[in-house]
Amino acid sequence: MSLRPHRRDLVVWTQSDRAYRASRATRPARFWRLRRRIRIVFLLTAVSLLPLARAVRARWRPLLAGTALTVTGVIMRGSATDLLVLLPGLLLLLSAPLLPATTVTDRMRHSALERELAVYTTSAQRRDLEATLDQYPDDVTRELRDILTAKPPLTAPSRWRAFGQY
Repeated sequence: MSLRPHRRDLVVWTQSDRAYRASRATRPARFWRLRRRIRIVFLLTAVSLLPLARAVRARWRPLLAGTALTVTGVIMRGSATDLLVLLPGLLLLLSAPLLPATTVTDRMRHSALERELAVYTTSAQRRDLEATLDQYPDDVTRELRDILTAKPPLTAPSRWRAFGQY
């Protein structure tokens, strides 16, 4: 490495060095630093809310309904029906934490059971399965019956192509 040559022919375009520094691109560096900090804060906030999202997963329906009714009741404040909308919304919001949460193993077992029951597609197969389930008490077969009632059996294809499934 060699030493830097001494510059004798340096030309000063402005009178003050401070004006030269202000004219350089210092703003974008500040902007990028601010943008980076905002991104970091946003990501840390999102990561810290993940346990809350896991807790809300089983209770999202009453929370959604409660939030919608509460917001509607607050917006309609002063009308005759504001309490008829606000109070059920608040009750749903307050009752949502009292609902039992499902564990990962319960969800996996339930989805495996849904996949196994998806084989019974026709109404004849469904009737045979329901006849078999009728031989057992309701508290034993409640989950199976809930899954079966949630998904109706396939019907015969429609004669009208415009109204049926393709």
